[in-house]
Amino acid sequence: MPTTFPGISITKAREILQITDKLIKTVPEVEAVLGKIGRAETATDPAPLSMIETTIVLKDREQWRDGMTPKKLIRELDKTVSVPGLVDAWTYPIRTRIDMLSTGIKTPVGIKVTGYDLHTLEKIAVDIEKLLQNFPGVSSVVADRIQGGTYLNININRSALARFNLKIEDVENHVRAAVGTERLSTILDGLARYPLALRYMRELRDDIPDIKSVLVKTPLGFQIPLSQLVDFELVEGPLVIKSEDAKRSAFVYVDLLTEDVGGWVKKAKEYVEKNLQLPVGYSIKWSGQYEMIERVAESLKIIIPATLIIIIAILVFHFHSLAKTLMVLLAIPFALIGSVWLLYILEFNYSTAVMVGFIALAGLAAETGIIMVLYLDTSYKEFEQKGKKYQKELLEAILHGAAGRIRPKTMTVLTVIVSLLPIFFETGIGSDVMKRIAAPMLGGAITSYIGELIVIPILFYLWKLKEVEK
Repeated sequence: MPTTFPGISITKAREILQITDKLIKTVPEVEAVLGKIGRAETATDPAPLSMIETTIVLKDREQWRDGMTPKKLIRELDKTVSVPGLVDAWTYPIRTRIDMLSTGIKTPVGIKVTGYDLHTLEKIAVDIEKLLQNFPGVSSVVADRIQGGTYLNININRSALARFNLKIEDVENHVRAAVGTERLSTILDGLARYPLALRYMRELRDDIPDIKSVLVKTPLGFQIPLSQLVDFELVEGPLVIKSEDAKRSAFVYVDLLTEDVGGWVKKAKEYVEKNLQLPVGYSIKWSGQYEMIERVAESLKIIIPATLIIIIAILVFHFHSLAKTLMVLLAIPFALIGSVWLLYILEFNYSTAVMVGFIALAGLAAETGIIMVLYLDTSYKEFEQKGKKYQKELLEAILHGAAGRIRPKTMTVLTVIVSLLPIFFETGIGSDVMKRIAAPMLGGAITSYIGELIVIPILFYLWKLKEVEK
């Protein structure tokens, strides 16, 4: 989604679009490319000529060059489409549509400047763009240029119309035919419908003197140049006026090199607040995917504690013992060790998908911990029933219970590994999210296996040893 400066003509925009399409098509992994510029006839797509949307269809992974990954491909495409005056942002079509519909921001991070005066809004947005241009982790940054559109105002001279006995509608029809398009009919071709329109040739309407020379026929039969009936005025004005919360706004779009959106925004916030002085009545808000991350984080602050409370409640009702419940819960920290290390090795940042994996891991770790404690408890009851009461006999009973847990515990962990490991070799759509859900569970299953077999039997032994000593 390249962005250029405002005021670009339709002819030049079309030329840039063709150039970028041809450059993108030179990359071997690209199957097809289709660029779109301008806005559709709908209120849900208010895109100016300064914003290009190019959809790139890639070939199957088997046809990619050796060692090529999506990240490397985006970097290569970014270097290829290095056109002066264009600022590129790379994203996925569906995700971009969702982001733009929910937040209005097409890049991972956006900054919304709100206030009243359009000139001031543009100045603040440009100042933020300059501050973030060389900030670490930034791939590209571009601010809305609100002021920059050139408009031709045609003011009808009513006195002149009265002098020649003309109506306002007569002049408006001539202006519409000269500058715009007069729709005459519709051509039917099976199910297809094509509008039939009439307009002046480009050489008769490509500058103001040509438009002024357009002749208007009067009721008396003679013709008068349009310049004698209307006044022409070139004015500068806003291309698009955006508003949020009953205030006008300007957006700053930031594309990132890093996947740690939350960490980057935290550092960038401090940097911008330190170096930017906002006038009274103006404010900035960080948006885009970061806004969704904040909403999810607020939800997780409730979901994660609620999950742990439910697990603890179930364990207490089951065991009727706080000590056994704590031993089972000890499996969760051991599981988290493997999760964190595997996330570090795979270079995965903390995200919503990772948090979902952690929640699933908590249940899995608690489940395997329950089975260990049940085996140990069963072995201890047999120890009591046989009337044994010495430390050595207790140790043998605990070892017997722990050893009996090795096989089912190993089967459980191997089942998790075998079922989750193929996900890390997938490269299709949605595999990135699945990998981040599976990584905490895979790493946690391995370390919880080791921790539960070693630590829980020792704690159980020390707990029961006090009763034996008594």
